[in-house]
Amino acid sequence: MESKREMTLDRVLSRFGFASRSAACAAIRAGRVKVNGRAARDPDAWLDPRVDAVHLDGNRLRPAHRVYLLFNKPKGVITSHGDPGGRRTVYDCLDESLPWVSPVGRLDKDSSGLILLTNDTDFADFVRSPASRVPKTYLVKASALVDDETISRMRAGVELGRGERARPESVARIEDRGKYSWLEIVLTEGKNREVRRMLEAVGLVVLKLVRTRIGPCTLEGLPTGRWRDLSAREVALLGPPPQEAAPRKGRRGRDRRRERREKRRPEGGD
Repeated sequence: MESKREMTLDRVLSRFGFASRSAACAAIRAGRVKVNGRAARDPDAWLDPRVDAVHLDGNRLRPAHRVYLLFNKPKGVITSHGDPGGRRTVYDCLDESLPWVSPVGRLDKDSSGLILLTNDTDFADFVRSPASRVPKTYLVKASALVDDETISRMRAGVELGRGERARPESVARIEDRGKYSWLEIVLTEGKNREVRRMLEAVGLVVLKLVRTRIGPCTLEGLPTGRWRDLSAREVALLGPPPQEAAPRKGRRGRDRRRERREKRRPEGGD
């Protein structure tokens, strides 16, 4: 995917497949990065990665091959890069030969299903952004039979607390099985643990949660614990439209970017 010609140093490291933006910032501030032979300690410094030479620990960085993965996460697996408690992570399920990739959003340990991973930060930012309105579909087992009135309440939106309100794209009862109802919920937002909080707001508990779809991507034919590459069509449908080169941003643009970073919150949905 083509990106703007100039970008900040931390984004360059991330786009070159070094690591996440936070890890890139840490490496820059630690003095491990040089640009055109000179030490660079400002993650927000602007440069042209097509012209400027960037070195990390003495090694020249070059753009990494873009990787877009769809993973069918099992329950009990966490989506962080590592776990001090030794719990299994998504990275234990991927081939070691793959370049660095990062989850696009999260599924908590007790949830399962579709998760995307990529080293394309522009793609990840676009898919995560509520402004992109990428639909995410969840299959949910509720703790009781759910009546029509409760379904209507959820469709209309419910208060989640802390000043947040859930506004699902759709809520449907798939079937009643014994003492429980199975629901299909579609979200285009990214609030943390939104599905679980929605059900709690109407007096229910999530007993099982599976994300079955993100945009055009589904779990069809993919066993639990396995992954596949996204097709070129899926990447094109999910990602941002091609952009023209933009003029270099000044100090004001950097300040706004810092403000956005400070306001950034974890993306959830489950």
